Amino acid sequence: MQQLFNILVPISLLAVLATLGVGIYALFRGGDFGRSYSNKLMRLRVLLQFIAVLILCVGMLVKAHYS
Repeated sequence: MQQLFNILVPISLLAVLATLGVGIYALFRGGDFGRSYSNKLMRLRVLLQFIAVLILCVGMLVKAHYS
């Protein structure tokens, strides 16, 4: 079980980082691309951050329970 969280945590954090990077790029690029995607990407980032925090909390609970 611990190995699962050792994989899920970095994947979730990388997903947040990638979404943040693309969202900032869309924000500064502007134009039609920026208008269409920057707000959507930032909303997706918030959702991914929520999922990452949930994974971290569950991982900590599992670690405390099995220790």
